[in-house]
Amino acid sequence: MSIINEILTFNETFVEDKQYEPFITSKFPDKHFVILTCMDTRLVELLPKAMNLRNGDVKIVKSAGATLNHPFGGIMRSLLVAIYELQADEIFVIGHYDCGMSAVNPDKMLAKMVDRGVSQDAIDLLNYSGANLHEWLRGFDDVTENVRNSVEMIRKHPLVINSIPVHGLVIDPSTGRLDVVEDGSKQ
Repeated sequence: MSIINEILTFNETFVEDKQYEPFITSKFPDKHFVILTCMDTRLVELLPKAMNLRNGDVKIVKSAGATLNHPFGGIMRSLLVAIYELQADEIFVIGHYDCGMSAVNPDKMLAKMVDRGVSQDAIDLLNYSGANLHEWLRGFDDVTENVRNSVEMIRKHPLVINSIPVHGLVIDPSTGRLDVVEDGSKQ
């Protein structure tokens, strides 16, 4: 059975048995904040548990490495929607130790793309068109510095008002321990 068929079979029972009822909430975060964190599988359940969060408490935006790499990209837009449309009053940027983005090598990733069927012509076209694929795909060396950079980009964004605290933390994906990088309430 394919993954989608497994999911749909489970989902049919989930809906029929009304297993969704414990998760019913509104679209507005009860605790009035939004989290930008990594897409790492170890954080799916650990991060909310480590922060005492339950369904409906917060908005969670995920990106590789909890990285905000463009001030006018989709990640920033999601944070702005959380603030201005969904009643989030604070932002938490939460990276994690042992992040896969710290090991990303753009040359190796581009080679993997070619191995899986992306044409070298497509990569060349993007490079010739001004896209800096090496910079765009580059990982980071220091998770703390990466969190600090994302916090700073959010804090200095012209559409984020000064009254919105922007916090930076790093979580240990083994224990759930949170280390503070930036306490936005002290800014």
